[in-house]
Amino acid sequence: MQKIVLGVTGGIAAYKTAELARIFIRSGVEVQVVMTEAASRFVNPLTFTTLTGNPVHFQMYDGQSTGIRHIDLSEGADAMIIAPATANTIAKMATGLADNLLTTLFLATLCPVIIAPSMNVKMFEHKTVQNNLQVLRSRGCHILEPNAGELACGEYGRGRMPEPQEIFDFTRLLLTPKDFAGIKALVTAGPTREHLDPVRYISNPSTGLMGYALARALSERGAEVVLISGPTHLTSPPGVKKVAITSADEMYEEVFKYYNDCRLIIKAAAVSDFRPLSEAEQKVKKHDASLSLELAANRDILKDLGQNKDNRILIGFAAETENATENARDKLIKKNLDLIVINDLTEPGAGFAVTTNRVSIIGREGAVERLPLMEKETVAHEILNRVVLLL
Repeated sequence: MQKIVLGVTGGIAAYKTAELARIFIRSGVEVQVVMTEAASRFVNPLTFTTLTGNPVHFQMYDGQSTGIRHIDLSEGADAMIIAPATANTIAKMATGLADNLLTTLFLATLCPVIIAPSMNVKMFEHKTVQNNLQVLRSRGCHILEPNAGELACGEYGRGRMPEPQEIFDFTRLLLTPKDFAGIKALVTAGPTREHLDPVRYISNPSTGLMGYALARALSERGAEVVLISGPTHLTSPPGVKKVAITSADEMYEEVFKYYNDCRLIIKAAAVSDFRPLSEAEQKVKKHDASLSLELAANRDILKDLGQNKDNRILIGFAAETENATENARDKLIKKNLDLIVINDLTEPGAGFAVTTNRVSIIGREGAVERLPLMEKETVAHEILNRVVLLL
């Protein structure tokens, strides 16, 4: 389990840091929070204690611990994040002033340090602050540039702390081993829509969460990723090239446009098997008589990829409601896959439109490996842990 030390200083953006702690906890990371006295005036320390399950640290010595607090916290930490980082704390770190637990811990920390400044735009642009940030950069600290927008003081400009998800993404990218470096990967995600007319379509409940998690995990681990995505509300993961499509035919064309250059293909999209035989140019009006709809089969993307696989690694998904293992094994063989991931839609917490998944994995040798219920981000890395062995 990774361990993060999360430093919180006295800025209005401290309320966002609670969400950052929650995101790390949900991803399975241990979080130890260190607050300055000023920070406790913005957010009650009990908030962080409740979220992390660990006590919040304020003082160098509490009269109870037998260890040296700043040394104990620094040992085993994978990263230290200071968010928000005020101009005052930035100045202390740049000059080596250790007058509280957080700044003392900073000097005792050997792991990567990520600093997320947050302050008034005039303060942020002041030469003194910029010089201090440059000093910290020169010493190996990672400075996340603040966002522009309306500030708490009413002014507009750069000074807003980066959003918690941005800080989390940067940290994950920084800490994840680059075991897919040099690999070009193609991932499909989301549903497809097969239109009956300009306003109606056949589709499914897929939100793309699993496919996007895989694309994000691959990028974090050093791969060059193309994500071909059906309609979804999700934001493209950092560093990933996203290609938006709507129909199964469009996905087919885009997959075969990119797959020649890819060593790894993961087909996580929920592609419609059928489409209306014809699409009406105008909205079909409701009549008293029943409507008969003729369907045509879509091209099988995964099967055609398997027939043209060469030395590529091809991973498929099987969403099943009955005989899941038997159906998945059959699909693995018929479509020439190297590995198949089973989503049993009858399992609680698995399948569409949820952040968790409970999957089973079958390799070419036929053995079934069942994974426990996990967040989809964690499932993605577990899948890649098996895929990297194939590469």
